[in-house]
Amino acid sequence: MIPSREWPFSSCAPPGARRRCGHLPWPARLDGGGQTALLHLSGPVNRYPDFVRYIVQRLKTLCPAMGKVRIAYTLDRAELHLGATTVGRILKEKRIPDPGDDEDTPGHVVTARHPNHLWHVDLTVIPTSSGFWTPWPPFSLPQQWPFCCWVGVVLDHCSRSVLGSGIFKENPSSAAMQSLLNLTIKREGAKPKYLICEKGKQFWCESFKDWCEKKGILPRFGAVGKKGSIAVIERFIGSLKSECMDVILVPIQERDFRRELTFFSDWYNHHRPHSAHHGQTPAEIHHGMKPVGLRSRLEPRARWPAGASCKTPVSGESGATFRLEVSHYSGRRHLPIVALKRAA
Repeated sequence: MIPSREWPFSSCAPPGARRRCGHLPWPARLDGGGQTALLHLSGPVNRYPDFVRYIVQRLKTLCPAMGKVRIAYTLDRAELHLGATTVGRILKEKRIPDPGDDEDTPGHVVTARHPNHLWHVDLTVIPTSSGFWTPWPPFSLPQQWPFCCWVGVVLDHCSRSVLGSGIFKENPSSAAMQSLLNLTIKREGAKPKYLICEKGKQFWCESFKDWCEKKGILPRFGAVGKKGSIAVIERFIGSLKSECMDVILVPIQERDFRRELTFFSDWYNHHRPHSAHHGQTPAEIHHGMKPVGLRSRLEPRARWPAGASCKTPVSGESGATFRLEVSHYSGRRHLPIVALKRAA
């Protein structure tokens, strides 16, 4: 038998011997050249193929309430035996793309270069004061008026400005969404080059694609289950719900609901600073206005040098005293307008 000290790459060699040689163990060395390697090692026998991983991730996307244990039991009943730990590990791995997905390719990444270059359109469901009880039968209520309404939103990507919105008593058709977009284009006096939307039945259909072709608009569809594909408009919808609809008694009358939606959209565009724009409002970006925060500033420090360089000029003299005034847009207490008034 040849002593192990004569085989420095052997797995049975002492760790110190392998370090002295400055090489990896021999299996890694032989398989370290990729396709041109001297030896190709087979994968682990217990590794599941990618289509199994896709099935697990797809089931989680379609049924987000399912945990790893429930997914394992569900697949077990469907004759695919997986352990809960295996399911949990697969869910943490990189998402396996859907067959035929084109949205993940780098050539389909679109960047907004100026206002009205790239628009988003999406739908959301908002319960009214008579709305949902529980989301599952037999206690759930129909997803239509008067229990809820469907809200369509058109958003400009560059400025994050709300360009149009519509209210529907039930899940709208593709023709209804096309009508909303036509009104937005007419009101804005411009049309986008690209339009990003999800793969809902209103958009993922020949009628909508034909409308886009007729208007000279290139549609782009967010990938199902892919984080960030329609994040910009989803962020606005989250703000609409958390800053408006969750803090008021949502009206049942369509006219009143539309008024509340219009008030929030106007306040959002003209008075709410946006973090993506470093405190500027969407309207300032969309219309190319000079930011209010750069026009002038109050200086409460009495000893601040008058000639000190600063990007914003001082309004009046240093050492100013002022008070806080908070008004509310159209009397809505959830839509604040903050101002500082110089004290007498």
